[in-house]
Amino acid sequence: MPSVMVRRSDEGKLLFYVAKKDLEEVITAVEVDTAEEWGGEVTLGDGEKFFIEPISPPPTFPTTLRFKRVE
Repeated sequence: MPSVMVRRSDEGKLLFYVAKKDLEEVITAVEVDTAEEWGGEVTLGDGEKFFIEPISPPPTFPTTLRFKRVE
């Protein structure tokens, strides 16, 4: 369950960064992305998938969150 920094790029895209793996990827899809909740299954640009229980209200970015890898 890695700690992940999620932030917005200058272009407004969400970036997913895992320091221990020096992995930074664009988030291409989020299962739940509404004004009330954010989270669920998150898909990265390289095809990897991670999961976080939906957060209500949605977090402000940048923030550090704990995700589970989806196999």
